[in-house]
Amino acid sequence: MVDITHKQNTHRTAVAQAIVTVGSADTIKAIENKKVPKGDVFEMSRAAGFLGIKKTAELLPDCHPLPIEFASVEYTIEGLEIIIKVAVKTFYKTGVEVEAMHGASLVALNIYDMLKPIDKQVEIRHVRLLEKTGGKSDIRNR
Repeated sequence: MVDITHKQNTHRTAVAQAIVTVGSADTIKAIENKKVPKGDVFEMSRAAGFLGIKKTAELLPDCHPLPIEFASVEYTIEGLEIIIKVAVKTFYKTGVEVEAMHGASLVALNIYDMLKPIDKQVEIRHVRLLEKTGGKSDIRNR
């Protein structure tokens, strides 16, 4: 692990995105109408994302355990794509971009798991960092 003992706490934020593509409009309707056999896809996946964010340091050996002060998961449906945005905030010595990306990945994976019984064409694509603030460099609106 990198030594961060010399660093000062600063406000850190990150927004990550993942895209899940489904095979048909019927799958989107099932999600929207809460008719997926495994339950409410968006709420279950939000919970999975929150767990992923909080457990990042337990699963990725170089990540520091850090306090998560805020996390959110938002969904947008565009055609057959579900666009997932995960935001994470803290006041700490190191950034939260890996936590945001880990959360977005787990949201997408949970969506995949919940939809696989009804749609064999579900695909996870484009997990990426959209925005990062705090620390040495800021990335915005990429």
